[in-house]
Amino acid sequence: MEVEKMNNFFVHYFNVLLDYSPRVISAALVLLVGIWAIKIFRKVAEKIMIKRELEPTLIQFILDILIWGVRILLFVTVISRLGIETSSFVAILGAIGLAVGMSLQGSLSNFAGGMLIIMFKPFKVGDNIEAQGEIGKVMEIHIFTTKILTAQNQIIYIPNGVLSNGKIKNFSQKNTRRSDLIVRTGYDSNIKTVKSELEAIVKNHPKVLKSPAPEVTVNELTDATVNFAVRVWVKNADLSLVNSDILEQSKSVIKI
Repeated sequence: MEVEKMNNFFVHYFNVLLDYSPRVISAALVLLVGIWAIKIFRKVAEKIMIKRELEPTLIQFILDILIWGVRILLFVTVISRLGIETSSFVAILGAIGLAVGMSLQGSLSNFAGGMLIIMFKPFKVGDNIEAQGEIGKVMEIHIFTTKILTAQNQIIYIPNGVLSNGKIKNFSQKNTRRSDLIVRTGYDSNIKTVKSELEAIVKNHPKVLKSPAPEVTVNELTDATVNFAVRVWVKNADLSLVNSDILEQSKSVIKI
């Protein structure tokens, strides 16, 4: 009797396996073909967007959304081939999505912030910006965060939610910048002479732009010093060098 029960058990589940194997094989084929099709779809979509000269950040953003949407569709198709009722599964998935959405409100805010950054373009990849107390070069703009490289070679990820709602200073949208320096001298110095020599320094610097014209003015009279404001226009890339040169050369004309 025991042997007969064992035989019946194996025969029953072998028949079940035979009946169910076409669904498994079908689902596996759909999965493999789907993965292959998604790769082709990504390449074709990327080529089309590049041909239309969309920005790299926008291309990556759209591709991420499209690919994840297609992956979800493939997943639903595969489980339907296995015989799982998709309507009830979609309802469960929707309930899970609602619960996850409620618990991840911050992430949804970051997603919305990423969309705003992509659409309104306060900055793009390669720009130098100041935001949330950080200054650096924008390396990547992801769906939820923006990657920034600082001058100290540090990588900083700023959530897009706070980034899109905060103040952003973009140093790269214009090709030139004004440098504002303060040079202090003592009351023993001749103000007119110091001003004249400072004007000569900035006018003779090869990287100081002639237009708008550089300015040297008396900015403040303190208890101990006369402060001169030195304002010059330079190209973005030359700012640090020009500031350093002007301060170094000013040392020879001031007395404190």
